[in-house]
Amino acid sequence: MNDQTRPGVIGIFDSGIGGISILGRIREQLPNQPLVYLADQGNAPYGSQTLDQVRVHARDATRMLLGRGADVIVIACNTASAAALYELRNEFVDVPFVGMEPAVKPAVAGSRTRKIGVLATEATFQGELYANVVDRHATGAVVVAQACPGLADLVERGDLEGPRAIELVSSFVEPLIKSGVDTLVLGCTHYAFVADLIASIAGPDIEIIDPAEAIARQVGRVLAERNLIGEEPTNDVSYITTGDTGVFDNQLEWLAKHLAR
Repeated sequence: MNDQTRPGVIGIFDSGIGGISILGRIREQLPNQPLVYLADQGNAPYGSQTLDQVRVHARDATRMLLGRGADVIVIACNTASAAALYELRNEFVDVPFVGMEPAVKPAVAGSRTRKIGVLATEATFQGELYANVVDRHATGAVVVAQACPGLADLVERGDLEGPRAIELVSSFVEPLIKSGVDTLVLGCTHYAFVADLIASIAGPDIEIIDPAEAIARQVGRVLAERNLIGEEPTNDVSYITTGDTGVFDNQLEWLAKHLAR
């Protein structure tokens, strides 16, 4: 295999384990690609930090993944995408980045009431990316932003369906339902792991939109454009953390059991 057809390495980073929901979709759609996942837990949580602070973390994570041979970098974190996607593309001009943006476009397109809710961190709503997405794709629609402080932290601790998780998710979802939204957008990769709980609280008439599959397709397009699609399936997946490796290993273990259900 020559260098022009070697499998491109996909680097993925998030503040914690939330981006593994993106990694899972990428592995399903692109089984021939090596992956490196970075959980920047030493600097987490991102959601309550300033945009400038998150930009520093995103830049450091990018350099770490490039040092591990990444050919494309997936910012599997809505907060980091909102804070740093434009800046990273300007600084690392030869590196293709795939960022997360709240799936406002498909949500509005499928909404019967033209009223949707977005669940995300406070920092995501502060970023230029979110404002641009709403401006571009929500003309004539009502977009209700619901910040969810503490929810990503709950997922990091593995509390996906306990009393505290139910209480917290209910406090975010119920006001949106009462406001008349008929579609909920998951604007944080951590929230995919409580999607079933969100759906049960929202009820059967509410559509839940997770952008993970669309992100995986975009990564595939980027690799194809650069002739970096692998030819053989691989199990070459590396996980690294800037935090406590013992805690991270335990998280990966219980997360694997959760995903296997």
